[in-house]
Amino acid sequence: MSTAAEPEAEQLVERFTLKALVESCLVVEEGIATVKDVDLGMMAGAGIIPPPFARADQAGLDEVLARLGRAVQEWGESFEPPAILRRLVAQGRLGVKSGQGFFPYARPDAGWEESPVKLESRGDHAIAWLDRPPANSISPEVVDALHAVWDEVERSPARAVIFASANPMLFCAGADIKAFATMDAAAGRALLDRMHGLLRRMETSRVATIAAVNALAFGGGCELAMACDIRIAADSATFGQPEINLGIIPGFGGTQRLPRLVGEAKALEMNLIGEAISAGEAYELGLANRVVADHELLDTAVAWARKLAGQAPLAIEQIKRVSAGGDLDSGIEAEKQAFVEVFASADAREGIAAFVEKRTPRFEGK
Repeated sequence: MSTAAEPEAEQLVERFTLKALVESCLVVEEGIATVKDVDLGMMAGAGIIPPPFARADQAGLDEVLARLGRAVQEWGESFEPPAILRRLVAQGRLGVKSGQGFFPYARPDAGWEESPVKLESRGDHAIAWLDRPPANSISPEVVDALHAVWDEVERSPARAVIFASANPMLFCAGADIKAFATMDAAAGRALLDRMHGLLRRMETSRVATIAAVNALAFGGGCELAMACDIRIAADSATFGQPEINLGIIPGFGGTQRLPRLVGEAKALEMNLIGEAISAGEAYELGLANRVVADHELLDTAVAWARKLAGQAPLAIEQIKRVSAGGDLDSGIEAEKQAFVEVFASADAREGIAAFVEKRTPRFEGK
């Protein structure tokens, strides 16, 4: 049986929800925090699930805008719709139902819905969505899916591919260390060969590649981004090669591509210390080509994809081929051999065990 208190409770929830969104938008507009950081903070700090921006995307930003218009009339000008919300609605970015709002959302082609890498074709360009919860870690299954996506792209009219994450809180946390730990040396080497084969296909193809890095890109995630022709970073993005903390070394090109992008000294520091760098520092060092607001990341990547898709395919192919010359191939071979040797060590077993057990490793140089 309904009571008079029920409408009042619903009104209270509506007022609180809309006010939380308005204040969240103002925090972003004032440059205090990013869209991702606001939602993450509201979940972790206030226990609000779904958080304001994700909730608005689910409801539809046009509907939220209309609700705020009614709220202004009923509760006053403090509910005035923020500029960022008005702009997104004007651009047709309405949330989940349109594929993009405050966050982007995958809209995969038929048959790709269950893949850990989902293909979304958009005519002259495509999006490869990393979608393996919880961390988009690169496992044998993901490597197979990446190959399948690339095979399909090369058969399609697409001339540019964006690698993006279906998880708004991270890009890719790196290789699946637990999966690696179950492999013998031959299986591990085979996986390295297969992943490197894909990355070199990308680097010498007439199809242009763009990494849209929305947040954390560690280890294999950073290495995947580095193998792309262009890297667009959100304000909240971070890049790092933390393998040293597990007693191993980068295995998907981190010792080879990183020095070519940021210089030998900085690359050595990042690989030896294992600390991440911010999007701003990545841009200053040359690791990121652009840094944009979180909610502008996919649009910016799409603009680059459309521009690159219109360039001469043969010229793109040859520029990429001669830019990624044979010295990279020999360097990658050396890295693969070093990775296999280190991965078989007692220190590697200790580092991985410590990671799984959430404790500090005790390395002995064996």
